[in-house]
Amino acid sequence: MAQLVAMSAMMACTSGTAPSTLVVVVPTVTAESKPAANIMDHVPMMNIMPFGTCNVLTAAALGVPTPCVPAVVAPWAPGSATVTLRGMPALNNTSKCACVIGGAISITNPGTTKESVA
Repeated sequence: MAQLVAMSAMMACTSGTAPSTLVVVVPTVTAESKPAANIMDHVPMMNIMPFGTCNVLTAAALGVPTPCVPAVVAPWAPGSATVTLRGMPALNNTSKCACVIGGAISITNPGTTKESVA
């Protein structure tokens, strides 16, 4: 069973050089005393912060280090099939987000240890 994702969950981008943390801006439900996330918590620079240096953009810039600022245009997928938060599927640790620059964002630590969702 998948783990529910909450504020301060750790994320990684396949094109980034550093981890990032998830920010839940509109909390309504808490999980282990932290705001729980849903699939709509995918907005760059609001919910998803930069991932260090972007390997794709740095290569395109001929080796000049370029920040890995996420360019996400679609919600996390797939999300929970059975639990909704704020009217949308809950975010779980198997969900992924695509960056249009070329990376894939995944949850590496959900920020919860006791809350499971299907």
